[in-house]
Amino acid sequence: MKQTYTIKEKTKQIMILLIPILITQLGMFSMVFFNTIMSGKYSSIDLAGVAIGSSIWSPVFTGLSSILLAVSPIVAQYLGEKRGEEVSSVVKNGLYLSVIITAVIILSGTFLLDPILDKMKLPSSVQQTANDYLIGLSYGILPLFLFNVLRSFIYALGKTRVVMIIMISSLPINLFFNYVLIFGKWGFPELGGAGAGYATSITDWVFLIFTAYIVKTKEPFSSFDVFSNMKEFSLIRCKEILKIGVPMGLSTFFETSMFAVVTILISKFSVATVAAYQAALNFVSFLYMIPTSISMAQTVLVGFEVGARRYKDARIYSWLGVVLAVGFSIICGVAVVVFRYQVAGLYSNEVVVISLTANFLILALVFHISDAIQVTAQAALRGYKDVNLAFIMTLIAYWLICLPAGYILANNTGLGAKGYWIGLTIGLLAAGIALSIRLIYIQKRKFVEGEENNTIENRLVK
Repeated sequence: MKQTYTIKEKTKQIMILLIPILITQLGMFSMVFFNTIMSGKYSSIDLAGVAIGSSIWSPVFTGLSSILLAVSPIVAQYLGEKRGEEVSSVVKNGLYLSVIITAVIILSGTFLLDPILDKMKLPSSVQQTANDYLIGLSYGILPLFLFNVLRSFIYALGKTRVVMIIMISSLPINLFFNYVLIFGKWGFPELGGAGAGYATSITDWVFLIFTAYIVKTKEPFSSFDVFSNMKEFSLIRCKEILKIGVPMGLSTFFETSMFAVVTILISKFSVATVAAYQAALNFVSFLYMIPTSISMAQTVLVGFEVGARRYKDARIYSWLGVVLAVGFSIICGVAVVVFRYQVAGLYSNEVVVISLTANFLILALVFHISDAIQVTAQAALRGYKDVNLAFIMTLIAYWLICLPAGYILANNTGLGAKGYWIGLTIGLLAAGIALSIRLIYIQKRKFVEGEENNTIENRLVK
């Protein structure tokens, strides 16, 4: 990364980081995308089982992995401050935290998975598929978390194309194992939706092996020696990561768990409705990778400029990210509404599922724009390491606005399951507005140009 001086240069810089991140995110999400599509082609029961399994795993994974993604803004600020010697210690302790978090998840899942599924009162075939799918996924938890730490380190150095190449190289492996394990081809067992979980875990190990090799052997990564002296465990470093990462993780957890709870609430409707809702949400989430990728580039760039105490540049990057995300979301949202039946046909051959999915997708435009605002405003705040109030704002928006609104609309109007989708949109929009106001506040009051920069920054760090 380098210092920029004009809007054109800043746009170019964010696009240089953004495009590889976007391809990587789309590649990672395509694994879930193909899991869903192939399971749906196998049967609607397997599609519903994978949907339920994903709804349980998604908030756990995204919440805890977001703790580890704190490595990115921390390293970016150290690089902006020209304190490269601190970087390797942050990455090493991020890897240690990955192992600890993985152990906690596996231990918790051993005792909690069956009770959670039992309480959902699903059809036995759907419950069995969800259970087997999650067991398959569990074999890839450790490599996935380790990979996320190394990915955050690579992104903070601005070398986003590296992870993109790893992702593109690994996708055929995921597609191959999805196909043979779901449908039982070429001598492999026919596992149905559960096969998608095992295919994902195999691919996670491939990600980790490729990424570790590059970090170990290729410049500029190898110069930081992140794998040397692995006994260098530091409580101080872990606390540094957790101080930023825990609010990030909780914020992400409450967002994704909100979606999971809605999926569970919708499960009282027919299997076709559950499958249609999940299909629509899956596709919109696929498009959501665009603002998510912008937000990842945004966090790194804002963090780098804040570390260098160029607060005007940090402010420009913050709002440039929001504008780009909203612009892309408008274009994608309109396209989804226009081609909603074609999109629905990707997920199912059943007429009723296609019709219900298309109805959900009509609401995609406003939903997508609201989501774009909140994710990029929050990403900019993370670049400033301003995460605590953002967590509280998202908690209120998701759980005290979104869910009650969705429940009321779904159960007290004629909207039915669509009421939950409208509730999601209301909650995301509330979060976006609140986070944007917070961003404006800290830029005007805490991170300002002038002689007071050093005093203010030191106070914030403390």
